[in-house]
Amino acid sequence: MSSEETTALQRAVGFLARREHSQHELRWKLSGRDYPEEEIEAALQRLIDKGLQSDERFTHAYIESRYQRGHGPYKIAAELKQRGVDEILTNQMVNSEDFDWFEHALNVYQKKYAGKPIADYKDQARRARFLQQRGFSSEQIQHAIDLST
Repeated sequence: MSSEETTALQRAVGFLARREHSQHELRWKLSGRDYPEEEIEAALQRLIDKGLQSDERFTHAYIESRYQRGHGPYKIAAELKQRGVDEILTNQMVNSEDFDWFEHALNVYQKKYAGKPIADYKDQARRARFLQQRGFSSEQIQHAIDLST
């Protein structure tokens, strides 16, 4: 093992010590530091083999974090795609039983509009857009609005 690979590996471990990263993120960060491609791939493979890097663990932690911040499944899935997470893995994790998106949409809606009745159609559309921008589906938005009126 060359000293450069060790350095790339150590830097990657440092990134992972702060927070979980996807393979794509680590590859991007390491290549931005001018490590050769072969050394980056070797470092990533060692991290995966030792269980220090896992896209599954990253994806679950990321979804959990964004869920806690009031984001919906569509927005989270788009963000994971930007971070290079496999679409199949994203869909499995987002659609797992760990997350009740209908209940979550209702909670986000009630937190924002607690006790404030809908004034008119324009107000209802504004509220729906709020949830849509958070990444909720039409069905989840309708569920939240219907149960809050």
